Amino acid sequence: MSETVLILGAAGRLGRELCLAFSGAGWRTLAHSRKPLPAELLALPGLQAVSADALDVNTLLGEVRAAGGAGVVINALNPPYTQWHRLALPLASAAQDLALGLDALLVLPGNVYNFGSTLPPLLRRNSAEHGDHDKARIRIAIEAQMAAADKQGLDSVVLRAGDFFGGAGRGSWFDLAIASRLAKGEMVYPGSLDRIHAWAYLPDLAQAFVRVASQRERLYGHSRLHFAGHAVEGQVLLDCLNALCARPLRAASLPWGLIRLGAPLVPSWRAIVEMRYLWERPHQLDDSDLRQLIGPPPRTALATALRQSLQQLGLGELLRDGPAMLQAA
Repeated sequence: MSETVLILGAAGRLGRELCLAFSGAGWRTLAHSRKPLPAELLALPGLQAVSADALDVNTLLGEVRAAGGAGVVINALNPPYTQWHRLALPLASAAQDLALGLDALLVLPGNVYNFGSTLPPLLRRNSAEHGDHDKARIRIAIEAQMAAADKQGLDSVVLRAGDFFGGAGRGSWFDLAIASRLAKGEMVYPGSLDRIHAWAYLPDLAQAFVRVASQRERLYGHSRLHFAGHAVEGQVLLDCLNALCARPLRAASLPWGLIRLGAPLVPSWRAIVEMRYLWERPHQLDDSDLRQLIGPPPRTALATALRQSLQQLGLGELLRDGPAMLQAA
């Protein structure tokens, strides 16, 4: 079981990258999803699909045990932004119960919400948490619950990262804002270009999960690790995209006034407004604890990561060299 991983939410954006990374590293991978997995995942070596409602712990536990069990459980379940308040904590509790039933290490992809709207510029493992908005309070509760389950014998890790980019699918700030008008010569940036923002290139982050899981025997109780990823100012992104794209790009701002006006009527806009502070306060993650555990974390060069991200968004024709120049990470 020590080389078997159960990925909850394998059909999601991060879940897909985790399947690719763990299968590529030779792990036996149990890929959980309520809906059928894409053919590309089902064809991966050592991957087996597991289908059950994530909230039905007993049924899912039975299916995983019938498949041989798992030594690591990764909770990549990610409810929609507008349903976070209703589903995030119940799904986290179910994943925790499942890991306890399997005597497995539980690994949770974390984010920076815990630190609230006054988050400091450098986020350390022990930086103060502030539950001053709903998503912060929910994240704090999830991680506190994991830590408390140490008394029940649960070993758990939170691997915290910044905003996602790269990988298949859409739905991140990079996809929906920054890259949304590149074809019209604009990089839509939600904040000031001179403030550092934390980004996580998903293929790199997935490889970091593999390396953390490989240290299962060294992980007891509850641990919190930070993945630094790419912490860059908006101007750095603009300069890099300008170097990659065939036409000059200019920076354009997000229409915050319009979004705020529509927020009472559009739940997703209301959620976006709530997180605006992430673009007003510079922040990056200190990864010293992660480095002590796994050595230098995976880090694809920013230009390569951006190139691959645009390719996967179907924007390869905007690149100077055309879509045929996709490079390996």
